[in-house]
Amino acid sequence: MTASPNRDPQSLPKTWDPSAVEAELYQGWVRAGYFTADPTSDKPAYTIVLPPPNVTGSLHMGHALDHTLMDALTRRKRMQGYEVLWLPGTDHAGIATQVVVEKQLAAEGKTKEDVGREGFIERVWRWKNESGGTIAEQMRRIGDGVDWSRDRFTMDEGLSRAVRTIFKRLYDAGLIYRAERLVNWSPVLQTAISDLEVKYEDVEGELVSFRYGSMNDDEPHIVVATTRIETMLGDTAIAVHPDDERYKHLVGRKLPHPFLDRELIIVADEHVDPEFGTGAVKVTPAHDPNDFEIGLRHNLPMPTIMDERARIANTGTQFDGMDRFEARVKVREALAAQGRIVEEKRPYIHSVGHSERSGEPIEPRLSMQWWVKVEALAKAAGDAVRNGETVIHPKSLEPRWFAWVDNMHDWCISRQLWWGHRIPIWHGPNGETVCVGPDETPPEGWEQDPDVLDTWFSSALWPFSTLGWPEATPELEKFYPTTVLVTGYDILFFWVARMMMFGTFVGNDPAITLGGKRGPQVPFKNVFLHGLIRDEHGRKMSKSRGNGIDPLDWVEKYGADALRFTLARGASPGGDLSIGDDHARASRNFATKLFNATRFALLNGAAPAPLPDAGELTDADRWILGRMEQVRAEVDEAFEAYEFSRACEALYHFAWDEFCDWYVELAKVQLGQGITHTTAVLAAVLDTLLKLLHPVMPFVTETLWKQLTGGESLVIAEWPKPSGFTLDPVAAQRIADMQKLITEVRRFRSDQGLNDRQKVPARLSDTAAADVEAQLPAVAALAWLTEPDDTFSPSAAVEVRLSQGTVVVELDTRGSVDIAAERRRLEKDLAAAQKELAGTESKLSNEAFLAKAPAEVVEKIRKRRDVAREEVDRITARLAALGQ
Repeated sequence: MTASPNRDPQSLPKTWDPSAVEAELYQGWVRAGYFTADPTSDKPAYTIVLPPPNVTGSLHMGHALDHTLMDALTRRKRMQGYEVLWLPGTDHAGIATQVVVEKQLAAEGKTKEDVGREGFIERVWRWKNESGGTIAEQMRRIGDGVDWSRDRFTMDEGLSRAVRTIFKRLYDAGLIYRAERLVNWSPVLQTAISDLEVKYEDVEGELVSFRYGSMNDDEPHIVVATTRIETMLGDTAIAVHPDDERYKHLVGRKLPHPFLDRELIIVADEHVDPEFGTGAVKVTPAHDPNDFEIGLRHNLPMPTIMDERARIANTGTQFDGMDRFEARVKVREALAAQGRIVEEKRPYIHSVGHSERSGEPIEPRLSMQWWVKVEALAKAAGDAVRNGETVIHPKSLEPRWFAWVDNMHDWCISRQLWWGHRIPIWHGPNGETVCVGPDETPPEGWEQDPDVLDTWFSSALWPFSTLGWPEATPELEKFYPTTVLVTGYDILFFWVARMMMFGTFVGNDPAITLGGKRGPQVPFKNVFLHGLIRDEHGRKMSKSRGNGIDPLDWVEKYGADALRFTLARGASPGGDLSIGDDHARASRNFATKLFNATRFALLNGAAPAPLPDAGELTDADRWILGRMEQVRAEVDEAFEAYEFSRACEALYHFAWDEFCDWYVELAKVQLGQGITHTTAVLAAVLDTLLKLLHPVMPFVTETLWKQLTGGESLVIAEWPKPSGFTLDPVAAQRIADMQKLITEVRRFRSDQGLNDRQKVPARLSDTAAADVEAQLPAVAALAWLTEPDDTFSPSAAVEVRLSQGTVVVELDTRGSVDIAAERRRLEKDLAAAQKELAGTESKLSNEAFLAKAPAEVVEKIRKRRDVAREEVDRITARLAALGQ
């Protein structure tokens, strides 16, 4: 490694200002084509497809975490010599996008029906082209090294062709069918929605118990309870447990409905919990998931009693036309008028599913929809993990994967929307049905099915549709199957499972070539699942709590590197991470520390140069070079295991605690002694350190490394390989002893009230026996000691036990300490420590606080108490030593 003539250390600013360099650096990387993948390259491939964010969205902390980790992986692999493709794109987000455009129309006093289906779709495309790029710009702000030349959108023509192709293949294989089943129904959006689009919230409702059957206690009757009493209009049965002795004599009997010409049969079903309530439940098969299953088991009628807007309909009662919430009141009043209300609990707190997009409570509703038969597909997805074709990280989440795919229900893929991939089914005038493939023409005069596909259907094809499937493309040949999928464990079931199902279906078709290979294929070889982001108190971030953080705010305040390092430092496989502004400030301070240390090295002549033989290096040189090699190996190991937190912790503590706090200070001493190779050691360590940090902190490392080496860019620099250095145990022990000696003297000085850098005469004994002779210049410089003169009269001493012996440091502090002032200072410090101790002990003795507080908060308070206790003891001892 030799210095470049292009280096200009003087051009480095005095302070690190991320906002002054980040945008220009990023644009330079893109212009240079560093992120553009070459499918003709002979380098080994490394592929990640970006989980496509909604085109309507903006970057939130979950995205920022995802993107930081993917960028770190791809930057490292690029430096290791891989042909890297990180493919970006966005999802058309059927419901979310339709809602946005419908709101725009509403502001103009129009509805989508006013402009018609084609006009509405045209309007959506116009909105997408004008306003749908927000998240892409934000990705640039945080430094995403994606291949923008291959940016994809799930409604692009190529991806639409893939959707139509796989739909027909699934349909022809008998895996897509139409049936009336129970779905999550949004009365506002008037469409079925997926489980992922349902958010459960605790609400104040009512639990009403009412009586079916005779009002005479001696005649057949049963009391049931419900939170949705209006649904009793759709009741067709009452269920009890088969072993419940209270009701065995009633099983098979029928009770009249209070408002309808209908009888309810009493059935025995093991789903019923005899210990809950009265042990009898009303059964509304068309409006409750559990009741629907009971209805199937007992062949019950399933009347739908609400229309698409959740208004009571088709009951022939006075309640028809009422909104469900109005009907809830009127039905209760009508039952009360008959004397059937037994009990009312109000408020009754219970969990209710709400539409994520429109906010209203969802309505379970029997509806005619299109479905994917998942049994065989889910088995293949499970087997791929069992057989090791796809590896889940961490392995501890495998049981959750199997629990899901081994018990999956058929997937509702139709949505009653206009925006999305329209289902390629055509209906004839006499009820005929045909599935039309991408290269086929629909029969003349036939009408296409009005529904569109669930957004998850097209995103399930993402790993291979984005690479050109169903066409044979160089990208598929080179980059498929993809290497790793990075996502949160919370969508393991919704998205990951669907990609695995479709990927294994396509990959197991012997007539299909994927990635130049025939036969079974999986869409990705690894799945890395990270946890959820929580605030500094361990609470889930949410709008309702007001504890969410906009990642772009952190970029503005602290810089992109600080945002990224904070997220990566907290990311471990499967584990949640708690973050707050203090973490971001600490990361910004780390970037500043790194900047200042490198600037010092550069201004003192640090430049790439050959290192001398180990025998010519100092103990400090051998120690820092050996530690750098240990950290390099640890970081490599951590990255390979997706342990970002471990990699970042190792780099942080090495850079700050060892390199900046110790070696840089020791380097100042060595430079003062004229040890010329010190600058080469500084450069060698910085070269490796900046490369190792680059995947997580690309901007500050790029700025510093280019100044250090004059190289073109860290993006394309070579990832550090084993240096050949090992940690010299003798040198390491000498440095550890030196650090302990300096630390103890500094602590003594602090206790004595001596100002930092105030020189104090000192004499050290037994240094040769303790093997610290070579470190004495550093001890003197870093502990602010001077050589004693003839007037030296020690007034204090510090005894420090080291590995090879004990060193006694005698100091002459006469005239250096104002006893009265020192006593006042110590008394003030003691009062503060006692206050802290009392406060922490009070919290830790509060049982109510301990029961509610997160474990990590309690542990933090325990540590504060222990530190306060030590401070009280230390200061009390120091006051006693001062005397009266």
